[in-house]
Amino acid sequence: MHQNASLFRINIYRSKMRKDYEKLFSHLSPSEPPQGLFDRIIVAVRKEQEMRRTRRLLFGFLSVLIVSSVLMPFSWQLLSQQVERSGILYFISAAFGDFGVFLSLWQNFSLAIIESLPVMAIAIFVVNIAMVLFTVRLFLHRKKLLLSYLTNSF
Repeated sequence: MHQNASLFRINIYRSKMRKDYEKLFSHLSPSEPPQGLFDRIIVAVRKEQEMRRTRRLLFGFLSVLIVSSVLMPFSWQLLSQQVERSGILYFISAAFGDFGVFLSLWQNFSLAIIESLPVMAIAIFVVNIAMVLFTVRLFLHRKKLLLSYLTNSF
């Protein structure tokens, strides 16, 4: 019986303690966040998004520039081999060698030169040059943004 009485007292004490704790914290108002916290969070999130976008842009520039720079000698070699094989140099040298004949037969010379052009090699070389120039131009255009990323990350 003694044990039941002590359990009863403990249960009464616990219920009383719960009420006391509820009363103890009931007069406290919830804490308010500092002024401008939301704005600072939004600015930090936008800054992080901008840094990710800049990092992606930088790696994109570098990868396109590296690939196009590595392929440049191969595309130039392909173009020069195709020009030598096509015989276009013979038509051009004949046109400049005897300019009077070229003026009288310019339509035939022009068609022969156009037909012997290595179009695929020219297209590959032009695309390669355009990629290099495009990436360098965009890099220089976005230089301030990219340099700020590099200085902040190191």
